[in-house]
Amino acid sequence: MLSGWLIALLSVAYLGLLFAVARFGDARADAGKSIISANVYALSLAVYCTSWTFYGSVGRATSGGLSFLTIYLGPTLMLLFVSVIVKMIRISKAQRITSIADFIASRYGKSQLLAGMVTIIAVIGVVPYIALQLKAMAASVDVLLAPSGRSGVWLGLDSTLLIAAILAIFAILFGTRHLDATERHEGMVAAVAFESVVKLLAFMAVGLFVTYGMYGGLGELFQRATETADLGRLLQPDSSRAGTWTTLIVLSGLAIVFLPRQFQIIVVENVDESHVKRAVWLFPLYLLLINIFVLPLAIGGLLHFGGQGINPDTFVLTLPLARGAESLALLAFIGGLSAATGMVIVETIALSTMVCNDLVMPWLLRSAWLQARHHQDLSGLLIGIRRVAIAVIVLLGYIYFRAAGEAYALVGIGLISFAAVAQFAPAMFGGMYWKHGTLAGAVAGLSAGFVVWLYTLLLPSFAKSGWISSSFVDQGLFGIAWLKAQTLFGLGGLDEISHCLWWSMLANVGCYIAVSLNSRPDAVEASQAERFVDAFRFDRRNAEARLWRGKASLDAVVRLLERFLGAGRAQQQLALYARGKGVDDWRRLSADAEFVHFAEAQLAGAIGSASARVMVASVAEEEDLGLEEVLDILDEATQVRAYSRELEAKQHELEAATNDLREANERLREVDRMKDDFISTVTHELRTPLTSIRALSEMLHEDPRIDLPNRKRFLGIIVNETERLTRLINQILDMAKLESGRAEWFSGAVDLGAIARETIASLEQLFRDKGVALDSDIPASGPVVVADSDRLTQVLINLLSNAVKFVPADSGRVHVRVGVAGRMVRVEVSDNGPGLTAEECDVIFEKFRQGGNTLTDKPQGTGLGLPISRQIIEYFGGKLWVESRPGEGANFIFTVPLPASEE
Repeated sequence: MLSGWLIALLSVAYLGLLFAVARFGDARADAGKSIISANVYALSLAVYCTSWTFYGSVGRATSGGLSFLTIYLGPTLMLLFVSVIVKMIRISKAQRITSIADFIASRYGKSQLLAGMVTIIAVIGVVPYIALQLKAMAASVDVLLAPSGRSGVWLGLDSTLLIAAILAIFAILFGTRHLDATERHEGMVAAVAFESVVKLLAFMAVGLFVTYGMYGGLGELFQRATETADLGRLLQPDSSRAGTWTTLIVLSGLAIVFLPRQFQIIVVENVDESHVKRAVWLFPLYLLLINIFVLPLAIGGLLHFGGQGINPDTFVLTLPLARGAESLALLAFIGGLSAATGMVIVETIALSTMVCNDLVMPWLLRSAWLQARHHQDLSGLLIGIRRVAIAVIVLLGYIYFRAAGEAYALVGIGLISFAAVAQFAPAMFGGMYWKHGTLAGAVAGLSAGFVVWLYTLLLPSFAKSGWISSSFVDQGLFGIAWLKAQTLFGLGGLDEISHCLWWSMLANVGCYIAVSLNSRPDAVEASQAERFVDAFRFDRRNAEARLWRGKASLDAVVRLLERFLGAGRAQQQLALYARGKGVDDWRRLSADAEFVHFAEAQLAGAIGSASARVMVASVAEEEDLGLEEVLDILDEATQVRAYSRELEAKQHELEAATNDLREANERLREVDRMKDDFISTVTHELRTPLTSIRALSEMLHEDPRIDLPNRKRFLGIIVNETERLTRLINQILDMAKLESGRAEWFSGAVDLGAIARETIASLEQLFRDKGVALDSDIPASGPVVVADSDRLTQVLINLLSNAVKFVPADSGRVHVRVGVAGRMVRVEVSDNGPGLTAEECDVIFEKFRQGGNTLTDKPQGTGLGLPISRQIIEYFGGKLWVESRPGEGANFIFTVPLPASEE
């Protein structure tokens, strides 16, 4: 039997460890060395995994099988929308947002009414979730103390109330040391990241123990489950519950952003936008790991405790205890305590900020008591209000647990809260992406959605517990059947969560859009809409300052800051502001629009944006700006932005033009180099035959008595060199004509096989002189194409001349193939020469380019034969290319289309 004192000591020791981690994180932050890395930030998001995950997922898996995964698929999908999360963070930093209520209220003209509504909905909606944690912790204590028979009693006290008190104390210690709610609680975030690791390790330890200690592994567990009809269904997705799955995915996806604690961690506590990129994959990985053993634990518990009436929500504890593993059960208890503690601490801190800034402060600002103490430092009062708010919120959770918690499983309680915070989605997303959303529309939408949620989900939870009459659930309000709370307007066949979500969203979205389209925003609303929707586009600081016009006293504004921030912090912020303005003493500052905006931003961090606006207005004489004037200012800012974009576009165009000029210059340099090569090549090629002709002619002229055989040999050489000169000149002229479009073409039906055979015959002597073998694979007749026979002959002569030029003497081989491939005639001239590199294959068809090393082994020719050949083949609708690798010869291939009648 486990001792209650042992459990208490372990609990206090663990909470003390969390507090030590938090203090260490705060000390590091105070020293300017942030402890919040991308990994810590991603792990802190796992505050989403509460007692619901640690205990309730297993309980849900015992009845719904794989449906427990929906609660984790939603957040994973939501985090894929990185730009939405980053936009929230960007807006919150610019506006010094302190909570989700502050965010929504700031968008709609910094409305105190809207901030108060969001706060009330958040508190009422999240109280069941806090009750869930208390219920889970109370149940876990009861399981550990069950042998003593003192269920619900711990150390002689109500265990749930005692747990609530301990959690409230630690939440106060964790979250109310600083006044400025926009100042990040780095110690708290570090502690949450630490507890996320603890609960993951604890849950996986129990999962490993049950799966591989009590059973033979996953294979055995699943095999035994499939042998039992009731357990086998847990492994099969239920297609009949597709609508429920969709609802849960949507709800959980919204909850990861709109639960106050999640908004606090994801947005308010973010220190670097880039951390979101790490969280996008690390947080889903965490969810995967902590859920690996959920289904095995559910199956293991059902197999072990079948028919004994053990609560499935407690399998994480009861399975180790059943095998005498008390140490493991204590570790599991610490894991569950960790999950509940993280949630309660962050949730109550977020809610206490909202209660203080958006409910209590607006009331205090209007009270005679506060006005009579207009010089008193109120920073201590604000911290006190937040501490009391934490205690009250936890107490409300306890009351709900006693009133309605016993009627629901852990997961059911959590879904009530999810459906509540989902009501923030239309006003939030609409405010971020739709400029026409108005305060009236947001109020109408929130009101309608909240009333539907209250009527169809929250009140029925009290009715199931017997605290109120269930007639409105069973018979309908006032006995009207179509007003039955959970079959509203006759819509049946849905579970209570799906029914509530779709009706509440229909009412919320419908009212938000309809009222927004039929209402007109005031000046502040219009300016805030621009800042939120266009948060990524440009800096609004100058526009914000210009949107305030009036008179203010520097001393009055400074006293206001000292009153709510405390003298020390106010002086510090003023000094920083003055330094940024290049002023050595803040007393020399002028109370201009920019200074007033700075003061309002500082106050917003302490008392919320709505209350900050009211307080600034109390010490400054502000001139009202008309909506048209505000829009003119914002339009001017838009024009500046457009002009800036135009300049940026012109700069890009200039850079592009510069790059084009640079590339053109490089091409000109290349052309110039190629021209020089061409001149050098042509000069060399012309000089060689001319030199031979001149030398032989002079010999014949000076010695007319040369014998007849030598005379004939000399004249033959002169004739050959003259023909060579003619070919060189004709190539240059051909290239010029082809490029200018003045070439003459005489097309007709041509037997390409016959042309190939004739060309080979005309060059046989050239091949014999070098000792090169020439063979062919050519059909006896055909194929026939429509082309210029002389031009095709010219192409083949070029290819065969190149081949014989590059193959080795006496061992060279050249092969010619002619055939049909599809609708094209294919001609190949292959050799066993040195081959070409990949780079040479790309450039060899350019003018004046030749294969081989033109510096050490310059081949004969101008480098125009292949470019001319390619232009000829392309003129007839074909292609010419080369396939080659160094040392493996070259294969020049060209294709020409068959006539349409022969395809």
